[in-house]
Amino acid sequence: MSLAIASATDLLRLVAIPVFAWTALRDVKTRRVSSTVWIPLAALGAALLVWDGWVAWNATPAVWSREFLLPTAISLGFVVPLAYLFWWFGGFGGADAKALLVLALLFPTFPEYTVGSWTLPLTTTPIGTFSFTILTNAVLVGLALPIALALRNAAAGRIAPVMFVGWPLSWTDLPEAHGRLLEPPAGLSRGGLDLDALRMYLRWRGLTLADIREHPDRYRDPATLPAEPNPPTDGAVTADVRSDGGPNAAALEPDSDSERGDGTDEKAYDDPWGAEAFLDDIEGTAYGTTPDELREGLETVVKRDTVWISPGTPFLVPIFVGLVIAICYGDLFIGTLI
Repeated sequence: MSLAIASATDLLRLVAIPVFAWTALRDVKTRRVSSTVWIPLAALGAALLVWDGWVAWNATPAVWSREFLLPTAISLGFVVPLAYLFWWFGGFGGADAKALLVLALLFPTFPEYTVGSWTLPLTTTPIGTFSFTILTNAVLVGLALPIALALRNAAAGRIAPVMFVGWPLSWTDLPEAHGRLLEPPAGLSRGGLDLDALRMYLRWRGLTLADIREHPDRYRDPATLPAEPNPPTDGAVTADVRSDGGPNAAALEPDSDSERGDGTDEKAYDDPWGAEAFLDDIEGTAYGTTPDELREGLETVVKRDTVWISPGTPFLVPIFVGLVIAICYGDLFIGTLI
């Protein structure tokens, strides 16, 4: 089979597939996608929207209103505000919202591709708003991920209340991992310290996770905080950071008088671990982390060799999969109802 027929605008829209594949991979590996990647796609989407609108305008009033105006109005007037609201309330990350905004511009109407004897997508919807189809597909794919995660944990014999949202990880893997701790010292929980915030804290102090695990009683003491902290970065795994502990490495090695033995008097500190001092210094920009969350997370990672984490859902992955499904099949939700 070979690609036989497609409009020029629909062929140009296919450039979104490799771009979204790259952003999905980037989201999995680093949880960081540059805003600049969306600008060319947004410009292309705007140009193709004008092009298709001109073609529809010069056809018939029925084509203009039914096949272009209505789905485009829903795409720009519903999908765009919906993406913005989900971002505003914390349901989406910034990259996820920008991706949906781009899709609303790039795919307001259903494209059409003829491959041999097949016409893709195989199914359409009555309204014909393709960006909404991509969004509903992405949501369904996203809902399937916790089920797959639970099955993976169950097959490994890992039965726990959080088996639908996380998995256990060795402490040695935490510096390269993304997500949130699910395991404060008191037991399993659905929310905990963001691992990006943990990296920010360690970089700010010029320490490694191995350092604080080796001498937890020492570093609980806020007197061991550096006089001139290092840049915390944004917590990204790929951030360029010092490997020598920074200019104040010597200040991080207190004398024996600062050691607390078995840590039985750790609660005597006004600010254990210097958590509040850290968040004040960076003006609370550690992904909503509170001093108590930071302290609980630090206590967890210094006391346990294996912890449960939630990787979260890098939503660009469901968006990419939803886009591919939409182009090949159409709307999963509508398809299951028909």
